[in-house]
Amino acid sequence: MELIILGATFFGFLVLGVPVAFAIGLSAICTILYEGLPVAVIFQQMMSGMNIFSFLAIPFFVFSGELMLHGGVADKIVQLAKSLVGHIRGGLGMSNVVACTLFGGVSGSPVADVSAMGAVMIPMMKKEGFDTDYAVNVTTHASLVGALMPTSHNMIIYALAAGGKVSIGALIAAGLLPALVLMVCMLVAAYAVAVKRGYPAGKFPGWPEVFRSFAAALPGLLIVGIILAGILSGVFTATESAAVAVTYTILLTFFIYRTMTLPNFLRAAAKAVKTTGVVLLLIGVSTMFQYLMGLYEVADFAGDVMSKVSQQPWVIFLLINIILFVLGTFMDMAATILICTPIFLPIAMKAGMDPVQFGMLMLINCALGLNTPPVGTTQFVGCAIGGISVGAVMRTILPFYAALIAALMFVTYVPAFSLWLPRLLMGYKG
Repeated sequence: MELIILGATFFGFLVLGVPVAFAIGLSAICTILYEGLPVAVIFQQMMSGMNIFSFLAIPFFVFSGELMLHGGVADKIVQLAKSLVGHIRGGLGMSNVVACTLFGGVSGSPVADVSAMGAVMIPMMKKEGFDTDYAVNVTTHASLVGALMPTSHNMIIYALAAGGKVSIGALIAAGLLPALVLMVCMLVAAYAVAVKRGYPAGKFPGWPEVFRSFAAALPGLLIVGIILAGILSGVFTATESAAVAVTYTILLTFFIYRTMTLPNFLRAAAKAVKTTGVVLLLIGVSTMFQYLMGLYEVADFAGDVMSKVSQQPWVIFLLINIILFVLGTFMDMAATILICTPIFLPIAMKAGMDPVQFGMLMLINCALGLNTPPVGTTQFVGCAIGGISVGAVMRTILPFYAALIAALMFVTYVPAFSLWLPRLLMGYKG
């Protein structure tokens, strides 16, 4: 009965339009009151969930991404992408995919990625005669790669939700190859749609322009290399790397590019504070939810149900993907990771999946949810920039969804995509 109350109140609040964080917290309170337990228990759980030293990486990574967004780094990355692939059929669409991938690497946030790249690329593509739905779909889907990059704070959240079963450093290394796979799948989708619609190709500017654009964008792109090198060499921890990222970004935008202004700096700081507050609130209320799920042995129950459906690992992985996708359409990325990881990670590990590989599966699924209504944060941002309705974008979204699902299937059923680099660079034994 307690599980019915917990689930029914949670989804009931979501249907009523209550924000996810409050829906999670209120459903936990309703269940605690039904049980007759002291209400102080849930607030103790909430505080213990947020009071973790490793979570210091979250505000730093968020702030670094906002500084990149407001510091003019996007323009240089766009120019590099255009010089590299702008001459291919549907050149601006291809450039958009590459630019979103590169900026996702320095921002670590799909929402920041679509905000920065969308503001530059969507109006540019519309001006050059590309359909608005194409411009928005390319931008919103390619921006999801930010969830897999070393600067992604969602990796930190997953590592802690996994209960110490996975190394943050291994996760950071593991995300690079899936991010590349996701970019390639998106390039194929963007090219296929461009050919079908007869979009023109641009002109190759020549290798001197490519090298010039690369030199201009290189200082911004170095943040990924600095984080990876520092963590893999043991110079600093994942938490310390976030502080290094902020320091480097401030020096870059103020003194190297000289594109940061005081108003933009204050805007970036305010946005980082707001985002951090939202994320920590989600972490706190999700910890309450996790406590109740552990109390009622939800993970064991879910495992028993799945084992009755099938004993085949590939079927179990498919079911996990479907459930995560459906939940991701209603819930924020951080909340989905925090609530679903304790439930599905033991099931996946029992079926033979490594926790690092499961982390990549979780992140791609949650990122896919960011582009799916009714929550669909990145899609709403992209549609607002393009001045087009969500319904119009959804009518032509299938090729881009297919690209994301293809990348997800690669990561789900080919462990090497997630585990090869951690084993190569870190000697990971998983």
